[in-house]
This record gives sequence, C-alpha cells and structure tokens, in this order.
Amino acid sequence: MEYKDYYKTLGIEKTATADEIKKAYRKLAKKYHPDKNPGSKPSEEKFKEVSEANEVLRDPEKRKKYDQLGSNWKNYENAGPGGDSGYGNYSANRQSGRTYTSGDINEMFGGEGGFSDFFESFFGGRTGTSTKMRSRKGKDYEAALNISLEEAFHGTEKEFTLDGKKIRVKIIPGMENGKKLRLKNQGAAGTTGGEKGDLYITIQVLNHPLFERLGNDLNYNLDVDLYTALLGGKKAVRTIDGKTINVNIPAETENGTTLRIKNMGMHYPNSNELRGDLYVKINVKLPKNLSSQEKEFIVKLQSLRN
Repeated sequence: MEYKDYYKTLGIEKTATADEIKKAYRKLAKKYHPDKNPGSKPSEEKFKEVSEANEVLRDPEKRKKYDQLGSNWKNYENAGPGGDSGYGNYSANRQSGRTYTSGDINEMFGGEGGFSDFFESFFGGRTGTSTKMRSRKGKDYEAALNISLEEAFHGTEKEFTLDGKKIRVKIIPGMENGKKLRLKNQGAAGTTGGEKGDLYITIQVLNHPLFERLGNDLNYNLDVDLYTALLGGKKAVRTIDGKTINVNIPAETENGTTLRIKNMGMHYPNSNELRGDLYVKINVKLPKNLSSQEKEFIVKLQSLRN
C-alpha cells in the first residue's frame, strides 16, 4: 500500500491554515472536475487525489491522526486496524466521531476507485460493513456514432437500442467530428440503490465523396473544360445543403486556381446563421481524341501565339 502525501497533493506546506487548505483544494478541484474534463481519466484520477487530500486535511481530527502517522505508517499497516499501534480506536469508533463524507467522491465515480486503500485503511474502516453497503454508481459506457456530412450540416436525431432500451441522440447543426456527447444515466445500473452510469458517445463524421471538411469550411474539386477555362463561363455546383449554384469561372483561369464562395460551408455549431465558406478548386480538363480539324485549329493558335 502506497503512502499518500496529502500536503504535496494540494501543493501546500504542513503548516497551512484551514483557509489555505480550502483555497488550494477549490482551485485544484475546479481545474480537474469531471464536468470540465469529460472522459479524461488523468483528470478523473487527479480529482480523486485532491478530494481525498482535502477530506483528511480539512478535518482537524483526521489531520491530527495523519500528522501523527507520518513515517510510521508502515508500522500501522502491519498492525492493521484494531491492532496495538494506537490508531485502531479511531477507525473502530468512526461512526461516533465527525461526519464521514467520502461517499460523495465514491458516488461520483461509481464507488469503485474512489478514495485510496491508504485512506480506507487508516480513516475509512475497511473492515466495517458500511463501506461494503455504500451505494455505487453504475459503470459508464462508451460508444461511437457514425453520421454523414449532410447530417452534420443539417442536424438530426439518431435512435439506437442499448440494453433493450431505445435511446435518441440529438445531433445539432454543424456537429464536429470527434465531438463527445454525454447522456446522463444511460450507462450500467448502479448497486445498492446507486444511480446509473453515463453514456459517452463519440461522433464520427464520415468522409464525403465530393466535399472535404476543414473546420467550418468545405473544399470542392470542380472539373472545367479547357475552353471555359480560357474564355470564361459558369459551372453548376451542388452545395452541401442541396442547392445548385452557378460558379463564375473568370477567363484565362489557370489549373489549380481556388475560388472562394462565401457562406456556403458548414454551419457553426449551435448557429443557424453563421456558416463557413466553400472553396472551389479548378481542375482544367484537356480535350481527348482530337479530330484533324481541331488539331489544325490548335496548330494555328500556336502559330498566332508565337
């Protein structure tokens, strides 16, 4: 079992006051709180650590026992709760002492992997029955949901079945690839009256045969014949929202030229008005299987240019 340096965890000195402990804890808890870091295991573990450190150091009685423990913690571990180390009475009589609040952190993380073995051995009374009977939140589920680029543009609702229950997921217009959605209480069932876990869904926007998405902008490759590229003209393009627009091709447009069409890209997330742009790349297609007469005209054109 590993010794926990709670002062180091909170980044404070052993002489820290109650206000300094509270301030340090609030700062770290805010930084690593699961709601601010959904799905991040490192942040989750860090939040558990600072919560455990605060549980001990904010309580004068627990802090006193912890400070007395110091480097002799190994001796207590060997003696075990109720041994002759002098700490057994604290564990055995915990129910008559100050309020024990570790249930909050255990409930947040499903009751498994809440406070450490170090804490439970010295402050939680692991030999008692209250820990075993504590309600536990169910496990979280994770899943991936594929949607088309059109669905990401317009927004939609998806329905699927999980554990025999139909679940509907709302996709907002402009949904981003890789976005993680949290569906509260759609995970595994809890134990001993604990609430259900959550369901985390990662959105995967499928590749499109015509458009390439870059943030809120779209790229599109447009084939243009040689004559339109030389003389100018218009080419029809079907946009992501199903509309057909005529793109103006300036005379003497070179191969690889990119034209910008404003406000024809993806919706900005949570906005029906703001849109990205559509970037149209011109691919000049040379004519094939020239007739004799066409070749004569090209030779004549070549002579005129020279």
